[in-house]
Amino acid sequence: MVRFKRKRGPVVSKKVTIDGINFASGLEAYMYKALKKAQIKARYEKRTFEVFPGFHFPEDTYERQANGKGSMINRGNKKILGIKYTPDFEGNNFIIECKGRPNDTFPIRWKMFKQYVNIHLHGYTLYKPQNQKECDETVNLILGKKSN
Repeated sequence: MVRFKRKRGPVVSKKVTIDGINFASGLEAYMYKALKKAQIKARYEKRTFEVFPGFHFPEDTYERQANGKGSMINRGNKKILGIKYTPDFEGNNFIIECKGRPNDTFPIRWKMFKQYVNIHLHGYTLYKPQNQKECDETVNLILGKKSN
């Protein structure tokens, strides 16, 4: 019996275009179609939030490049960019983030975004479907809130 090892490495999502909108994954495209079918208005990747502000770091810091290449040199005394987050869909008091296979930075960014919502976007409900069944459930939950 021959056993095959699963190839390791990043999973690349399939890009999909519907109604002239370029979706980053099939799950996002599915969510779009489900929202459209239910006549729920939502905008796709229309707003970016700065969940952690940039700042100037005035001190010395000796390190290699972020990709681990190069030699250790002084990379200090620079502006450090803020951390931004762009949710997949935003509607009337709801935000949907379709996340089938989260990368290693997503959990911390998601927590930071939740804190941002807690401080700045009162009354928003967040949904994070991870498969098509949960996309359908998200639509039903939004419709249930609309009827109340």
